[in-house]
Amino acid sequence: MNHERSHALFARARQRLPGGVNSPVRAFTSVGGEPFFVRRADGPFLYDADDNRYIDYVGSWGPMIVGHNHPRVREAVERAIRDGLSFGAPCPAEVAMAETIARLVPSCEMVRMVNSGTEATLSAIRLARGATGRNRIVKFEGCYHGHGDSFLVKAGSGMLTFGVPTSPGVPAGLSELTLTLTYNDFEGATRLFDECGDDIASLIIEPVVGNANCLPPRPGFLRHLRDLCSKHGALLIFDEVMTGFRVALGGAQARFGITPDLTTFGKIIGGGMPVGAYGGRAELMSQIAPSGPIYQAGTLSGNPVAMAAGLAMLELVQDPGFHDRLEVAANALCDGLETEAREAGVPFTTNRVGGMFGLFFSGDRKVDTYAQAVACDIEAFNRFFHAMLERGVFLAPSAFEAGFISSMHDDDIIDLTISAAREAFKAAAKDLKADR
Repeated sequence: MNHERSHALFARARQRLPGGVNSPVRAFTSVGGEPFFVRRADGPFLYDADDNRYIDYVGSWGPMIVGHNHPRVREAVERAIRDGLSFGAPCPAEVAMAETIARLVPSCEMVRMVNSGTEATLSAIRLARGATGRNRIVKFEGCYHGHGDSFLVKAGSGMLTFGVPTSPGVPAGLSELTLTLTYNDFEGATRLFDECGDDIASLIIEPVVGNANCLPPRPGFLRHLRDLCSKHGALLIFDEVMTGFRVALGGAQARFGITPDLTTFGKIIGGGMPVGAYGGRAELMSQIAPSGPIYQAGTLSGNPVAMAAGLAMLELVQDPGFHDRLEVAANALCDGLETEAREAGVPFTTNRVGGMFGLFFSGDRKVDTYAQAVACDIEAFNRFFHAMLERGVFLAPSAFEAGFISSMHDDDIIDLTISAAREAFKAAAKDLKADR
């Protein structure tokens, strides 16, 4: 593939943008090489500045569940912009959006619109602290909830070790209010709540981890967390920025039958446009200003264009059988990749939950902890990533990011992907032999 224009754009970008990008993973630092620059997108495809076409399994990091540039979403945006881009005042579409979310996700009796997933999680944590009068929060190693100070913390050596900031600029005092747990560790969660439960305002979790690749919860784990939070008076927050309306129409909480106290949503409710929301029980949400004392505001919140796009998107995903078809496609992709890897003699396994999936260069047949994910062969993934990219398939440019299926990934697209993987796995098998 020719990448001359993308190379030139990246050279220009590095002069004016930190690392040449506006979000770190886009720089390809994890996988090596240089990013391509997207000119347009349509259905399951991206087209770069050099007119190369890629089958896209990133989907703008999850929200493009009906594919790129869907005509009904585009038409909704075109209608909305005729009336203006931003009002800084209430608009009918934000009311319709709140009603739609409350109908599809019954735990969200009231909803507040914001502008990103990060803003949603930060606001939910503030609400939890204000509502409980407590300061500590619990998060999980490998889960990402945006770039707020409280979330940029990694686990210490023990379950009860205070968090350590993983980014300069995060105050140590603030990070000490964040406790970390190991995802899918029942006993560790119990010990932490036995020790600190009366001080914990909230526990926040990606119910299906999408930022340490794709890690599903072990049976009963989410129920265990629900019970611990209820017992100790802490609020359970489901970060459904990735899983919301993707792993099921009602999100992970519908799929696994767990009712959180608060839920956060991201770009999918804006049809891919910059947007977020958080919601929960009315008695909690009514504590948000102006109906309560906990302050949170945003000039662009409930933006009419983003609301129009999101309403069109949510209408499409309510089509009967939509999520079943998404899951069938994800299973076909993952089963096909595992078959090709096995025939090539490459240690490889997958996870899949609804329209999310994860790829692991590991001999383990089940990867469901952060430790197992980081123990996989990262260099093998990086080589596979570039081999697939050169064959016109764009996977997430990191071994620690989930992949996403859209309704536009039909049988033909899946077959093309598996054919590309067949050659990529053959190349990987040669590398394995050379290493030996």
